[in-house]
Order: sequence, then structure tokens, then C-alpha cells
Amino acid sequence: QVQLVESGGGLVQAGGSLRLSCAASGRTFSSSAMGWFRQAPGKEREFVAGITWTGGNTVYGDSVKGRFTISRDNAKNTVYLQMNSLKAEDTAAYYCAARPLGALLVRTDERAYADWGQGTQVTVSS
Repeated sequence: QVQLVESGGGLVQAGGSLRLSCAASGRTFSSSAMGWFRQAPGKEREFVAGITWTGGNTVYGDSVKGRFTISRDNAKNTVYLQMNSLKAEDTAAYYCAARPLGALLVRTDERAYADWGQGTQVTVSS
């Protein structure tokens, strides 16, 4: 099991930027693909971005392509989500998630992720 702690959320105006961080501890962090999901009130959890264990391949949800960038630093056991050109519809709780040990590829289905952080709130004012 890996413990995940997100940070970096907050209130930002439309068009602004935020960078979320996800610090991992516990089992070997580098041996899993990682993902970011979000959930707005009254809506289902949505895949935002994912990254393979090497960081060599990334996948993005259609609504964030070209605006968000996921990256990871395995030496620091941290995954990042750089969010630019934020829109009001990006307002949600953002969650970091880890696939099981040895699961190296990105999946967009939340059921493929074994460990979750507690979430960090992002609010974009229009």
C-alpha cells in the first residue's frame, strides 16, 4: 500500500494556473503508474491525467488536453499536475491515485487504481 497526500489546491481566477503535488510514501512508488482524477459536486469522478512509471508516457482527459501537464519525480516520490488556463468548469476536488505495484501502464478507469489520496480542492472563479 502507498500513502498519498495532495497539496497545492486553492482559489484562482479563470485563466490562472495552479500546480498540484502528490507526495507518496510506503511501498515502492516508482513501480506503478499514477493518475489524477477530479470530482465536482453532484458529478461522477473523472479521469484527468495519468503517467507511466517511467514518466515516458502520459494520457489526458479530453477536457484538459493542452492545458494540464502531469509529471513525476521518482527520486522525490512525487507526482505533479500543472494546470494552466483554468476554467470555472475545472472546479472540483482533485485526487491523486496509484495503480497496484507492478501496474506500469496508465488506465482511465478509476477501478484500476488501488490507493487514493484525500483530495485537494481547486476552485476557479469566473
